[in-house]
Amino acid sequence: MLFLAAAVLAGCASVRLKQPEVSLSGVDIKEFGLFEQRLGLALRVVNPNATDLAIDGVEFEVEVNGQGFARGVSNKATTVPRLGEATLDLTAVTTLGGLLKQLGEMAKGGRDAVEYRIRGRLHVNGWRDIPFDSRRELKIPRWLSPPPGDRPSRPAAAGERT
Repeated sequence: MLFLAAAVLAGCASVRLKQPEVSLSGVDIKEFGLFEQRLGLALRVVNPNATDLAIDGVEFEVEVNGQGFARGVSNKATTVPRLGEATLDLTAVTTLGGLLKQLGEMAKGGRDAVEYRIRGRLHVNGWRDIPFDSRRELKIPRWLSPPPGDRPSRPAAAGERT
């Protein structure tokens, strides 16, 4: 009996989860208030394991250009199928100060991309929590980010030299 129990425990200990790939796949504004804003985030989770991942919670924070921007938690349960993917719809909260700081950085211009990082933990039912950390870069279209020193042109006034 002792041998059987040891064999079962050894088998369970040898089962290890591969790290799922987690990335941000969408952002939208849910509420825009004076002191805080609520953002809807779509988090894509790719499961490389041969077993389903029963996620029963998520905690996360978002950084933009190396600075804290938003954070959130969710207790919505979802199952990511084995060798498959799922999208988690989450709500993040940011403050007016964080939003203004990011808008100010973007207004400085000269950037052709915004760097963002989302990190946190997936709470998986029956397993340990799985940390995730994803860094990506979002290219800014040229028309949204003029080079420094460039100003929009205006038509010349009558008699004005160009």
